[in-house]
Amino acid sequence: MKKHDERDTIFARMNYKEGTEIYNDYYGRNPQLEEIDESLKSLPEMGGEGSVMFNRVNSPMVDAAFRYLSDIRKYSEGQAARSRVEADPAVMTARVKGLARFFNAKLVGITEMKDYHYYSHRGRHEENYGQEIDRKHKYGIVFAVPMDQEMIMRAPELSESIAVVKGYVDAANIGMMLSYYIRELGYDARNHMDGNYLLVAPLAARDAGLGEFGRHGLIITKEYGSCVRLGVVTTDMPLLTDEAEEFGVREFCSDCGRCARTCPGKAISSREMEEYDGVLRWKINPEECYRRWRSLGTDCGICIANCPFTYGIAEELLSKIKFSPESRAEVLKSFEAKYGIRPIIREDPEWLAK
Repeated sequence: MKKHDERDTIFARMNYKEGTEIYNDYYGRNPQLEEIDESLKSLPEMGGEGSVMFNRVNSPMVDAAFRYLSDIRKYSEGQAARSRVEADPAVMTARVKGLARFFNAKLVGITEMKDYHYYSHRGRHEENYGQEIDRKHKYGIVFAVPMDQEMIMRAPELSESIAVVKGYVDAANIGMMLSYYIRELGYDARNHMDGNYLLVAPLAARDAGLGEFGRHGLIITKEYGSCVRLGVVTTDMPLLTDEAEEFGVREFCSDCGRCARTCPGKAISSREMEEYDGVLRWKINPEECYRRWRSLGTDCGICIANCPFTYGIAEELLSKIKFSPESRAEVLKSFEAKYGIRPIIREDPEWLAK
């Protein structure tokens, strides 16, 4: 699998300022992206004044969460204790999974890290732009925190973004606790959190058995659909790994296509999967997705809000959807009857509306 370069992510590209050395380096190598990126940068800032959902009182909740995450990212790495606690990998696996769940992670899996999990180079921040990633641990502890379903059902309103950033904060805090604990045991550990990843978290989540990629490019879990945020802690502490599981997401998404039909930016493919860089998948248009984010002032979330997996699929059907077109049709028919085009709550929660 081809490695991803963080410099190519839309979030990194939005940080490149015209006239700087970084700008000249990136667009010197990728001139085809300069015009579209400049058009995106001309839009209101995410959550900023001029965007559709801007609210002078409520929008700063999102900004506050990202500022907090930026302030704590320096604690993602640290020095391990000098004395090392030797323990059976099965014992340590139980401890880290238990601790993650105690701090409110609902899903936890462990994968042996592969080269393709890691970015090739960093690109999000000026201080480490272009840095080749060579600090790689053997194991990745991947966990998911659910987002508030009713807040997500309000997508693309500001309530949805507030739920999303809460998920990022929850995941960051869990990752901090795990990485600090592991370092106390004398092993190296790093918390990969929003704005400070060395890896592609959804790839690690898939291989740790948390879920599969859906048509919308997000991980879909059995338990919460894609209504989750992910966190990863990597470490050299010996652990037992989990296996990836295919339970029918590809088959279901092939029949469904609801996210593609309702995406306001038409950024989700409505076609069959195609091969990109040697991988059969649906390809997302990140520029058109992000354009709606900037215009709306929220991260949209409609594709999460209208996915049947978000609301749970009955176990007797979930166990059959991979191999049974009839079961997939039953799920879709039931969902349509209950929600119509899409589930939506149009009013803000009381605490945001007053």
